[in-house]
Amino acid sequence: MSLSTVTSTSSRQAGSVSPPQSGTNSAGGIIAGRLSAQDYAAGFADIHPALSKHEAFVEADRCYFCFDAPCQKACPTSIDIPLFIRQISTNNDLGSAHTILDANIMGGMCARVCPTETLCEEACVREAAEGKPVKIGLLQRHAVDAMMAQAQAHKTHPFKRAAASGKKVAVVGAGPAGLSAAHRLSQLGHDVALFDAREKLGGLNEYGIAAYKAPDNFAQKEVDFVLGIGGITPTLNKKLGKGIHLDTLRRDFDAVFLGIGLASVNTLGLSGEGKLAGVREAIDFIADLRQAQNLATVPVGSHVVVVGGGMTAVDAAVQAKRLGALSVTIAYRRGPADMKASAYEQELAKINGVIIRHWLKPVRLHGNTGAVSAISFESTAMIDGKLTGTGQITKFASDMVLTAIGQILVSDDFNEAMTVRDGKIVVDSARATSLHGVWAGGDCTATGEDLTVSAVEDGKQAALAIDRALRA
Repeated sequence: MSLSTVTSTSSRQAGSVSPPQSGTNSAGGIIAGRLSAQDYAAGFADIHPALSKHEAFVEADRCYFCFDAPCQKACPTSIDIPLFIRQISTNNDLGSAHTILDANIMGGMCARVCPTETLCEEACVREAAEGKPVKIGLLQRHAVDAMMAQAQAHKTHPFKRAAASGKKVAVVGAGPAGLSAAHRLSQLGHDVALFDAREKLGGLNEYGIAAYKAPDNFAQKEVDFVLGIGGITPTLNKKLGKGIHLDTLRRDFDAVFLGIGLASVNTLGLSGEGKLAGVREAIDFIADLRQAQNLATVPVGSHVVVVGGGMTAVDAAVQAKRLGALSVTIAYRRGPADMKASAYEQELAKINGVIIRHWLKPVRLHGNTGAVSAISFESTAMIDGKLTGTGQITKFASDMVLTAIGQILVSDDFNEAMTVRDGKIVVDSARATSLHGVWAGGDCTATGEDLTVSAVEDGKQAALAIDRALRA
C-alpha cells in the first residue's frame, strides 16, 4: 500500500483534512514552491490568534480565582495565575504582565508553545467540572504582549537592575534557560556575559519550534525584550569547547551558568544515513524553515517519513505537510501512550493530514541514484516487558526521511571535570553542578521535562542560587 493511500484513509477516519492547498505542486522529489503564496500564508499563520480586549474580559470572567489554586501549583514557574487573571478582569493588563514576568520572564513564548493543556489548564477547576478550562495560555499571552508592545514603543523595561554587585557571571547558551538566568542575574545587580554558538540568540525558541507557533519574528522580539533590562553583553558564534572553554570562564568570571542544550542528535545507525540525499535531521529541517525569508524557497519531499515520537517529530511533520508534501507519516517504535508529544500535538498532526504509525522501528534505508527512495520498518511489540522486533517488515516509499529520535549532550569541554549521568549534567535542587562555581539548567540537565517553561525555571533558580553564593 502506498503512502498516499495510507494518508487518505487515515484522514477520513480522523474526520480531518489537510490545510488548503489550492496550488499544490504534485511533482515527485524534493522541491520548493509547491504551494501558492496564499497557501503558504494560511499554513504558517498564527495557530492560536490573540484574544481581543473583549474576548480577554469574557475569558477572565470565567476564572473562579481559587485561593488554593491548582493551576498555579501545576505551573513549573509558579506564576500567580488567579492574580494575573483578576488583573486582566480589572483592565490592568500591564499589572497582569508584571505578575507573570516576575515569575517567568519568557511568559510570552511560554504562552505560545508550552503544553498548557497538560499543565495549568489541565489542573483548572473548570476543566474538572466542565471539561472546558479557562484559556490561561491565551490570557497570559494577552497580558505579556501588551507589556512588550509598551516596552518597545517607549524603550522601557518593567524591571530595574539592583545596585551593581561588582560581580561578573558567564552564561553559556542563550536559549530559554540561559536568557532566564541572564535576566535574573542582571536584575540582581550582576554583570552578565552571554555566549551563544549560533548567529542569533534564542536557542530552540528561535531555531527549534514550529514557525506557526511563533510567527512575526516573535522569538527575536522576546530576546530584545529580555536584554532590555541592561547589564547583559551578548557574544555570538562562541561554542563551549570551540572559542570558549570552561576552565577559562571559571578563571575570568565569578560564576558560570551552562544552558547549552543538547547540541548533537541520535542517529538511526542505518547504512546510507550520512550519504543518501533526502535523509536529514528534523531539527535542521525546522531550523532552515524558521530562518527562511520566503517559505516558497524551502524544499520538501513529495512523500515524507518522520522517525520519532516527540515534539520535534510532530513539528517537522506538520510543517512538511504545510509546505505542500503530498503525504507525511510519523513512524514511532512504541505505542501512543509512550509518545513524548502531547495528545493535543498528536491530534494537531492528524488534523493536518499527518499519519501516525506506531510499533515500527527503522531497519533499512533504500536508495536510488544517490537519493533515498524508501525506508523499511520492522514491527515491534512488548514481550516480557521488553521492546522486541516481530520480524514483520513494512516498506514506505519516501523521497525525504527526517530523523527526530532524540538529542544528546556534547560534553567534550568538561567530560572529566563534571558529573554527567545518562547523557545529562547532574545538578542539585539549586541547579549547582559537581564543579565548584558552575551551575546548569535546561535540556542539558536531568531536572525534569524538556519544556521551555521548565528551562526558564531552571535559569531563574540557578540565578538566585548564584546570587546567594556571590553574596555569601
